[in-house]
Amino acid sequence: MSDTWQRGFVLHRSPYNESSLIVSLFTEHNGRMSVLAKGARGKRSNLKSLLQPFTPLLLRFTGKGDLKLLTKAEAAALALPLENTALFSGFYVNELLSRVLEPNTAYPQLFDDYLTCLTALCQAGERVEPALRCFEFKLLRALGYGVDFTHCAGTGKPVEREMFYQYRAEKGFIASMLDNQQRFQGAALLAFADLQFDSPEVLQAAKRFTRMVLKPYLGAQPLKSRELFLAQNLHSKSP
Repeated sequence: MSDTWQRGFVLHRSPYNESSLIVSLFTEHNGRMSVLAKGARGKRSNLKSLLQPFTPLLLRFTGKGDLKLLTKAEAAALALPLENTALFSGFYVNELLSRVLEPNTAYPQLFDDYLTCLTALCQAGERVEPALRCFEFKLLRALGYGVDFTHCAGTGKPVEREMFYQYRAEKGFIASMLDNQQRFQGAALLAFADLQFDSPEVLQAAKRFTRMVLKPYLGAQPLKSRELFLAQNLHSKSP
């Protein structure tokens, strides 16, 4: 139950009965949650236009079950102006949150990281990847994923920029000469640790790493947002 206003964003919404909506939200204190917005699709309701992705909202709701009742909603600010590739990237971020976060669990730092990511996407133009990679690493941190990017898991020695390291699930990075998709150069690992995604080489390595590590969280079902990128012929920008 919530009797105070809290910040939130719409992740997804779907019709319910003749005039209502079931809305998936990402909120500051309740995390990912679902609410019933009664009458939101009615002609006299302003909720239909208000409950849209990427609009900062102030929300109130009530109820004890998994599906709460939305009682109030106001715009906290204008909708964030995501367009073209940035818009599809925003849908990707929303789908990540919808797929990997435990419901009704607070992630206050991740909420701020999400807002930072959306703001960065608004300013990124077509160069969206640094913002996406940064958010993915912060999401992994929020999920409790803890791998040391700065030390070899086998020896405990500091990672060396010119050496190569093999990723081992639940262990970390071990110095290796094997050449495969699990191998990363030390320079990339040190960039991961600092969330520095400036060079094309680091961005490519970060994308390969996050796809590999997020896969167990996402399961076998393809991401619909990636299909949107492919449908728009944005293969090279697909997250």
